[in-house]
Amino acid sequence: MKRALLALALSSVAACSVGPDFQRPQAALPAQWQDSAGTRADAALDTAWWQQLGDPQLTALVTRAAKANLDVRSAANRVQQSQALRQVSGSEQLPGLSARGGYQRERNSGEGLNDPSGQNGRAPFELWSGALDASWEVDLWGHVQRSVEMAEADVQFSQAQRDAVGLSIAARTATDYIRLRGVQARLAVARENLEIARQSQRLTQTRYENGVTTNLDTANAAALVATIEASLPVLQAQQDRLINALSYLLAEPPGALADELRTPRAIPDPAPDVPMGLPSELAQRRPDIQRSEAALHRATAAIGVAKADFYPRVSLGASFGSQALAGSDLGSWDSRSWSFGPSLYLPIFQGGRLTGTLELREHQQQEAALDYQRVVLAAWHEVDDAMSDYAAEQQHHAALGEAVRQNTVALGTARDRYNQGATDFINVLGVQRALLATQSQLVDSATAAAIDRVRLYRALGGGWPKDA
Repeated sequence: MKRALLALALSSVAACSVGPDFQRPQAALPAQWQDSAGTRADAALDTAWWQQLGDPQLTALVTRAAKANLDVRSAANRVQQSQALRQVSGSEQLPGLSARGGYQRERNSGEGLNDPSGQNGRAPFELWSGALDASWEVDLWGHVQRSVEMAEADVQFSQAQRDAVGLSIAARTATDYIRLRGVQARLAVARENLEIARQSQRLTQTRYENGVTTNLDTANAAALVATIEASLPVLQAQQDRLINALSYLLAEPPGALADELRTPRAIPDPAPDVPMGLPSELAQRRPDIQRSEAALHRATAAIGVAKADFYPRVSLGASFGSQALAGSDLGSWDSRSWSFGPSLYLPIFQGGRLTGTLELREHQQQEAALDYQRVVLAAWHEVDDAMSDYAAEQQHHAALGEAVRQNTVALGTARDRYNQGATDFINVLGVQRALLATQSQLVDSATAAAIDRVRLYRALGGGWPKDA
């Protein structure tokens, strides 16, 4: 009864843990985002942000990338590894129970120690044994508890890392897809202008043959045709590289997506406004902030482990078994054997190792706290920069649209005047080059606006297809 009471008292003390308890840090963020062009600070962020880009094919690619991408699968595997380590650490909180058994046939020296068989080494004998062993470390100072806490923080860290990889792959998939559609739009612009340039070339050739103009106009027209034709292979190579990039993200061989992506489609045109959500939600959404918080949690728990190493460690052990010289006697009452008792470990002199370890863990916690502040501040800056870039690109795109409209009118007027002989071809050539340039810039601006929107969603910690 005394031994049972002693074990109960020791186990009741086991809940005591030395070292600081982790307190979730407060992220220094503004109370409200400032509204800017193309954003809405009063609406909740849609975590399935890729659907807001309005392209079903893009949505399908993001979902497929979340399932198949090798980086995502590796990150998910690391989560499983950390969960397995958490299970290993948690097992130390429970008693360990093991069974053992053995059989030996041996012969002792007649001149040596006593022969347990009683034959004084004159003949061999058999020894049968079996036992159940139990052991348990009484966690007086929370050494095991803090170790389990560290392992749990590692699980949270790996989960945040997986989410960061998933968000990155979703954003890269969307970005490469948008760039692909932008390149295809530039190809369409180039081919349209090439047809116009060829029409102009045929017109100047006819006028030259009729003696209305000189070979200067025909040379300029031919040069413009050759210039546009020279841009087509470059754009086609960019298209192929982007298809390969998307194939890689989906863990497919080069060109695997060519059949489904080579057909041009419009650049994704997202909804007019980006719902921003509250700044206070950023710490719960952004994986890098969650990862930094988990690292701080682990560093805090490590201080408790280091402090617990200064104190005694008590373990309880017990064994019950049987030992006999004949197998038939192994289960008899007289063959029983048992033991029970505590063991104590007390560090007395460690040459400064424990003190140095504790000091190291405290400095590591301070570094983790500073890193958390840095990550939060960087996230705030990233959101603010992404908002500014997106708003500026919206205005840029609107201005370029007006420039394309005016250049289109100017080209039509210049061609009519040239046909009437009221102006020379150099004016037509200049206006067409200006139109080609502004059309290409408009396509690039539409591409950049969609990519800036993806960057803004990523900065806000938008989600990724976790169900996949």
